[in-house]
Amino acid sequence: MPISPRLGAEAAAANMAEIAPRYTPQEAVIEANRCLFCFDAPCIQACPTGIDIPSFIKKIVNGNLTGSARTILSANILGASCARVCPTEVLCEGACVVLDREGDPVKIGRLQRYATDHVIEKNIQLFQAPAKKSGKRVAIIGGGPAGLGCATELAQLGHQAVVFEKKPQPGGLNTYGIAYYKMAPQVSLAEVEMVKSLGVEFRCGVEVGKDVSINQIEKEFDAILIGLGLGGGTRMNIPGEDLPEVIEALDFIERIHTQPLHQVAVGQRVAVIGGGNTAIDAVTQAKRLGAARAAIIYRRSQQEMPAYEFEQELAKTDGCEFLFQLAPVEVVAQSGHVAGLKLARTASTNGKLQVLAGTEVLEPFDMVIKAIGEQKQVGLLKKLFPALELDKRGVVVNNRDTGQTNLPHVFTGGDCANGGKEVVNAVAEGKKAARGIHVFLAGQKITGPVQPSRYGVKGAPIGSGFYRPIDLPALEAEYAKHDK
Repeated sequence: MPISPRLGAEAAAANMAEIAPRYTPQEAVIEANRCLFCFDAPCIQACPTGIDIPSFIKKIVNGNLTGSARTILSANILGASCARVCPTEVLCEGACVVLDREGDPVKIGRLQRYATDHVIEKNIQLFQAPAKKSGKRVAIIGGGPAGLGCATELAQLGHQAVVFEKKPQPGGLNTYGIAYYKMAPQVSLAEVEMVKSLGVEFRCGVEVGKDVSINQIEKEFDAILIGLGLGGGTRMNIPGEDLPEVIEALDFIERIHTQPLHQVAVGQRVAVIGGGNTAIDAVTQAKRLGAARAAIIYRRSQQEMPAYEFEQELAKTDGCEFLFQLAPVEVVAQSGHVAGLKLARTASTNGKLQVLAGTEVLEPFDMVIKAIGEQKQVGLLKKLFPALELDKRGVVVNNRDTGQTNLPHVFTGGDCANGGKEVVNAVAEGKKAARGIHVFLAGQKITGPVQPSRYGVKGAPIGSGFYRPIDLPALEAEYAKHDK
């Protein structure tokens, strides 16, 4: 039978509500006071975007939420998203000194959300585009975290950034691909508005190579950032894979973000194939949307499962099952719809996985969600940039510190280059690329890393006509007037 929605509007909204509610003011101050405000804070080193964590927490203690949010968002314009979706347990909180002393780290992610929610809900404008413009234009292909990080940095450096995004809204996975109980798309779109406030132009519903050619972009822009994400899902190549109830995990999650929750169709018995964090997002949301049974099917052992342990525990708490050492060999059909999965036992010999013949079992499922990884868009990139150096991981980066490719005017960042990491990594790579582009546009050769600072780019060429030293004490004093 075809799948259908299973919950009413009220139940769906309750089940998909955010798992980590925002702190109350009292809770935030109590948690912030647990911070030791380390001088050489390891949490900063553990953050790919280098947020000054002790500083933003100290401002929460002092009641300066606007200043706290400014500290966060100056380093990471997607700080509100990352507060919700970053694996803080293995990044900043995993490096927290309090974790070693007390066994429980300062809840940096929730404090970060507390501060950034303040400026989003009150629509406080923290940034504005610099009055002095370079006259240079940069095309950003892809409006995901890498593209947004790059566009923000470029705009603050005085360049005109234009983002080309084929979907109706920018934000990439933050808008379309994050588990709803972690973050609703409205948070991502609010961050996009902050980027727009800097003068960044967005051209949504425009697919590069189809609606606008690379030749046209090359003529109109001085540099290009390739910020494309990953492509379609990897096929299982088994019988029954094309049945209507077999869908990609990211497609399933996108439906949740683009339809009313109570209208999202889900099976009664849902199988999720895969062992990563996206698989966890899919199986937990299927369960929360009313599936009686939702199971992860992973071909290796639990110890080899790439999903973070805390994500696995969340799925178990929600009542999801885990079936290990099993591989799908056929999606069984009945009357043209999914009726079950034929699974075979697996074994690993010297690290090589084998499917054991004669061990097949049939499990009843009426929906199958594939979360076995997305394909690299190598074919598309070859078509768009014939001279661009590529490998099986995607774009080959000649300079890891700036994202510059073998084509000097073309830079990259995010999943199309690193193969798929966290949102915060993509933002960091976008920022690095922006600094590299900044130096390139000044006509200087990039010979090493271009170090960031809150107010510009240390080591970037001065005297180019659009970069000048800034009086940091005066600027800090000016910010202090408005940060209450």
